[in-house]
Amino acid sequence: MKKTVCIVLILCTLNVFTQNSEKSLKVTNQNLNYRVSFPAIILGNIGKGGERTNTEHIEFHVKRELDAKNIIGIKFATWRLFQPMGIQWWDGLLDKIDSESEFYPGYLRETGIGVSYQRMLWKGLFAAVEVLPQYKTYTDLNHKKIANGFKLYTSYHIGYHIAFGKKKRIFIEPQIHCQNWMFDTNTPAEFKQLDAKWKSYFLFEPNLYIGIRL
Repeated sequence: MKKTVCIVLILCTLNVFTQNSEKSLKVTNQNLNYRVSFPAIILGNIGKGGERTNTEHIEFHVKRELDAKNIIGIKFATWRLFQPMGIQWWDGLLDKIDSESEFYPGYLRETGIGVSYQRMLWKGLFAAVEVLPQYKTYTDLNHKKIANGFKLYTSYHIGYHIAFGKKKRIFIEPQIHCQNWMFDTNTPAEFKQLDAKWKSYFLFEPNLYIGIRL
């Protein structure tokens, strides 16, 4: 009799455990949210058309929340450079744009798909790292292709996540980030001469990302 009672209790316990596990999995799956976002800087290119300084910047992020602290994502980005990216703020970046003294003899188009990892640190404060392999295309001022190359672009971010609305679906993420490019191949001589004058990194770029949780 005792054995029968023990067996029944064990089976009941296993049944409850199984049901709780299934409920837990359902709740977990419901909490795995997605985020789609883009940097507000790309809105500044609207209406610039064929201007020399139009970067034609397009960038989108699709991220998945693994849990309350860890977020992974995929990043797509393409932009057009008219001068070296390594000119720092204190090197007179804005003045050089006005004077056109460091402009390339053409354009550099960089396009890539990469990955990102975002870690929530405290409340909305977060740190993130992004790795973006890029395919490079160099053209002259008439948009005729000169050469192709490869660049490995990485960026490091500190920012704050601010959500709006009853369901907190809309959000913005003001942030500061730094970037560097460790591998940069097959740069034409005319472009390389300008790049060599400046750093292979850029520090303290402010940005604002706008997104929605799905």
